[in-house]
Amino acid sequence: MKKLVSLGELLMRLSCEDALRFSQVNNFKVVYGGSEANVLITAANFGLKTEFLSVLPENDLGKSAINDLRNNNVGLNHIKFDGKRLGLYFLETGAINRPGKIIYDRENSAFSQIEPEWFDWDEIFEDCNWFHWSGITPAISAKAAKVCLHAVEVAKSKGIKISGDLNFRGNLWQYEGANSEGTMTKLVEQSDVLLAGAYACSQFFNIKDFQNNHELSKALQQKFPSLQRIAITNRKELNASHHKWSADMFTGAELLSSTEYDIYPIVDRVGAGDSFMGALIYGLQHFEDQKTLDFATAASCLKHSIVGDFNRVSKEEVLELIEGDGSGRIIR
Repeated sequence: MKKLVSLGELLMRLSCEDALRFSQVNNFKVVYGGSEANVLITAANFGLKTEFLSVLPENDLGKSAINDLRNNNVGLNHIKFDGKRLGLYFLETGAINRPGKIIYDRENSAFSQIEPEWFDWDEIFEDCNWFHWSGITPAISAKAAKVCLHAVEVAKSKGIKISGDLNFRGNLWQYEGANSEGTMTKLVEQSDVLLAGAYACSQFFNIKDFQNNHELSKALQQKFPSLQRIAITNRKELNASHHKWSADMFTGAELLSSTEYDIYPIVDRVGAGDSFMGALIYGLQHFEDQKTLDFATAASCLKHSIVGDFNRVSKEEVLELIEGDGSGRIIR
């Protein structure tokens, strides 16, 4: 079986419980996550063979961080243990009209010191047919940006399909010499599939002021002719607890649209875009375009009901939702 490979940082997430604010908590709930790991767990749960590339500290926290990936059949043959710090982020969950908040603590993490020489790229990409990158990785450090671009270039040279998620994070891209537009342009121009959005496109490429996703997609494809599929998720935030969720996908010939889901109350929205991406990668290898879009949107809708970064749903559960069973009834 061919495999999906991705490179990224695994983080410890420390969350306020019960909608408490940072100023109210005495302890945090600990889970692990990260954009690329989230994508791989989703894809692995649907049956794809996966491999995660990362650097983790040589201590108990680094070793504990990969347990969820191991338990969800994500390949870990190319994890390097080096350094002392595991990246962290703190989450204050929003409620009703109060938005959520994230604080990053990942400067000088083990992953931020990554070097391309630490990995055997020929071995990593053996039997690989898909490589996925996220815009978060090159925002972490100059070294992480260098390795991400190197991985994409090697994958491209081997004829491997490449997907990316723009994933703009304003609190990152702070290191000396950071060039978000230049770096992201090099990554996207070598990619085949992209998960985009109006805000990220305006921040990275100054592509803005379009009336709809069709016009935005055409502008992206004009700038990046290699793109074969462009997906855009649509989140309508009625308040922090109640969202409407849908997605569009541009095929080069037409813009396809999914069902819109009414999500209330939201249990945990973190990782929804990653679950969409993991399901999209699976769908593009197994379904026609419209079903792929519907599958990815339904999978990410279900993620909103699951605590933690990772989407823990099966292919069968997603297909049931596509077919109209969103009742939430008890399965006996």
